[in-house]
Amino acid sequence: MPDLDSRVVTSADGTAVEYLSVGHGPDVIVVPGTFAMAAALTDFATLLADRHTVHIVQRRGRGGSGPQGDRYGIDRECEDVEAIRARTGARLIFGHSYGGLVALRAACLHAEFDAVAVYEPGLSVDGSMPVDWTDRARREVSAGEDFEAFLTYVRGNNPNQSGRVPRWLLRTILPYALPVAKLRQNVMLMPQVINEYVAAGRFDGRIADYREVTASTMIMHGKGPLTSRHVVAAARLGETIPQGETVCFPKLDHEAPENEPGEVADAVLRFFAAHSQQGAERTALTVR
Repeated sequence: MPDLDSRVVTSADGTAVEYLSVGHGPDVIVVPGTFAMAAALTDFATLLADRHTVHIVQRRGRGGSGPQGDRYGIDRECEDVEAIRARTGARLIFGHSYGGLVALRAACLHAEFDAVAVYEPGLSVDGSMPVDWTDRARREVSAGEDFEAFLTYVRGNNPNQSGRVPRWLLRTILPYALPVAKLRQNVMLMPQVINEYVAAGRFDGRIADYREVTASTMIMHGKGPLTSRHVVAAARLGETIPQGETVCFPKLDHEAPENEPGEVADAVLRFFAAHSQQGAERTALTVR
């Protein structure tokens, strides 16, 4: 695996934002999800790196980036993306989960992107992404009980499945169900994750905003019933974004960009090849 270069840019509010770069070719910004550090998408980035220079955002509150800050919200995340875009000249962006929501919001604000690809973006549609667990989890974090906050997240984020499992049983089985390093990281990131879910919840019911996305957009999702929130969100986005299309990977789950990135990377490469070329043709016509 090639080495990734760590670089830092200053965002609009003065916060340092680290990003990891690898590869050669047209620049791509990659935005990870809630429980992820930038390193979680290095395999995915490496698969793009033969054709692209890939920049993975180390989102606020992680690694070499500064804290989320008192004024945290998706607007701050978009400012971080814009700082990296301005530095690198990237016209392509990929986002996973919450990072997909950030990518879409950035595309609403900045027409410089030629193409946007998102995998199961963290979009709440008609309350599909619960946030009522966040108050309790925030109290638990304040009391130094970050693992209990993680239990509250597990139950509250999926009330019809893991939400029905008693806390005492989750407390017993989670250390066996997740790798030790992954569990430790998830617990460590709970303060940031709470803020991110609250921020995402503020955009519930604003599907019409995405009519403002002028870039060609591919919305990907994995397996799941037609009623699952990721499938519903993908379908609504595909209907709303003027140049939107949806792609289903029936054998992949929500964590595919991190754990099984091959199919997703192949689709993104094809999509970017088609639409970054369109962007180049538009630029050439403008020059003429």
